[in-house]
Amino acid sequence: MIPVFSAAHVEAAVPPERALEAVREAFVAYARGEWSMPPKVYVPAYPAGDFRAMPALGAGHAALKWVTSFPGNPARGLPTVTGLVLLSDASNGSLVAVLDAGAVTALRTGAAAVLAAETLNRPDAGVATVVGAGVNGRATARTFASLGREVLLWDVDEKRARDAAGELGTGVAGSREEALGADVVVTVTPGREVLFPRGSLRAGQHVSLLGADGPGKTEIAVEEIGRTHVFCDDWEQASHNGDLAHAVGAGAITQDDVTELGAVLTEQAPGRQSPDEITIFDSTGLAIQDLAVALAAMERADELDLSTLDL
Repeated sequence: MIPVFSAAHVEAAVPPERALEAVREAFVAYARGEWSMPPKVYVPAYPAGDFRAMPALGAGHAALKWVTSFPGNPARGLPTVTGLVLLSDASNGSLVAVLDAGAVTALRTGAAAVLAAETLNRPDAGVATVVGAGVNGRATARTFASLGREVLLWDVDEKRARDAAGELGTGVAGSREEALGADVVVTVTPGREVLFPRGSLRAGQHVSLLGADGPGKTEIAVEEIGRTHVFCDDWEQASHNGDLAHAVGAGAITQDDVTELGAVLTEQAPGRQSPDEITIFDSTGLAIQDLAVALAAMERADELDLSTLDL
């Protein structure tokens, strides 16, 4: 019998602080060559959205996430992200669990954004803002809050920002300018608009960019990337599908200009170099993060009333 984790089960099994810990461990294991991750496969269904197949192997298990991204779905009363994570035993190939991909994605997205922010920001950084109050934005705000950091939300839909803030017990940024000018900023938008044009970032800021996770998406101008110390989750993936893809295509940066977060966490490369340095983190979402959250959920499987599949 194969346990099935609904979205509610995933959320009950993996609190934000555990997701943060699990995702950090995954970055470290991947940087050390202990985990592997074949390239993400995109199956375009544009302009509506796309499908993604994301495999990973580590800690005696393999995972495959089959997931969608259809940004227009909320207007139809449907979630942007749907799909499944399949977790298998790497010693014999047997399926050991099925998990809701939307919940796994939200947890690991928030964890990766906050992990990068807390690793790369200034020691005296103040309030953090999350731009975008959808599912993944709320997960990011919840993860920040689990660390005790003051966090504000902002969204083009003011009601959605207020509702999310009320649900999470956070504040709402008074304006777009306030949100984008905070010491620490995480952007979790559909990636249809440049939020940071040339010259907009200020000295000492850190920005985690999560919205541009596929072809044609962007949240920051190429010229602005050139003013920053650039970090990413995975060079191969980010340079083809993240904000970095535009800068690479324009010849503005090369791989030598970019540091992977895992290299900083394992002290193979430096992080922030000075209080005035501007740091950005480009994240496209990694299968190793999904595997990490799935394994964390399995730790609590015996405590939950799960449905099962008889395959």
